[in-house]
Amino acid sequence: MKRRPSPAATAAALIPASADLAELRRRADGCTACELYRRATRTVFGAGPSQARVMLVGEQPGNEEDLTGKPFVGPAGRVLGAALGRAGIDRGETYVTNIVKHFKWEPRGKRRIHAKPSASEVAACRPWLEAELARIRPEILVALGATAAQGLLGRGVRVRAQRGQFLSSPLAPRVMVTVHPSAILRSRDDAERHREMEHFVRDLRGVAAALHSTGNRSRSSSRLPSPTCPRTSFRSRETGRTAPSREGPTATARPRVRGPGPPRR
Repeated sequence: MKRRPSPAATAAALIPASADLAELRRRADGCTACELYRRATRTVFGAGPSQARVMLVGEQPGNEEDLTGKPFVGPAGRVLGAALGRAGIDRGETYVTNIVKHFKWEPRGKRRIHAKPSASEVAACRPWLEAELARIRPEILVALGATAAQGLLGRGVRVRAQRGQFLSSPLAPRVMVTVHPSAILRSRDDAERHREMEHFVRDLRGVAAALHSTGNRSRSSSRLPSPTCPRTSFRSRETGRTAPSREGPTATARPRVRGPGPPRR
């Protein structure tokens, strides 16, 4: 049986500048950039249209995602799909992925229970997300939960305090942080679960409003580099912090747009 090589420092060496999403997905299947691949069933790469206007980033795959190889198909994914629908966003027109591509888990009886990825595991996997961002060039980037938010925007981000706001970042014209849908599933009772779901939907309605306010846009106006350009840093090298956008949650994005109208597609 052929053995996989020892883990590398990061996945960067596996990513050709000219690779499209299909090639990235194929190469990610053999990623050994951190130790997580040893216990995971498979790599779970992002999914969705390459021209998606909205990209949602979670923490890592769960048990069902690990078994199927598809992101956000488990209980948290079903919560996300329901919330997107209520917010007026077609999940099929979004790109969903995770900041870590392998399932990190701990045994509990016969079950595999989620374990939080370490900072080094997030850093090892980060080049895959950078590559996805460079190919998708989303109009709106949504970080779901603290691991994704801090991995993207720096450790100074506080999800509960800054959720639902658009933050200034070079990653996309608009960047928002909110809770991970799994947090809703962990609510103590039905009343709290209802409140948390309503708040989550309210955050996503801000995304929907921004989409409607900008309408169709020129893909060339995105602030992200093309796949052949050097990748940008996820956060400011000077401060490591992200400031709230002065545009507000429903203001027109800075890149040039063709005028008001219905969302693309």
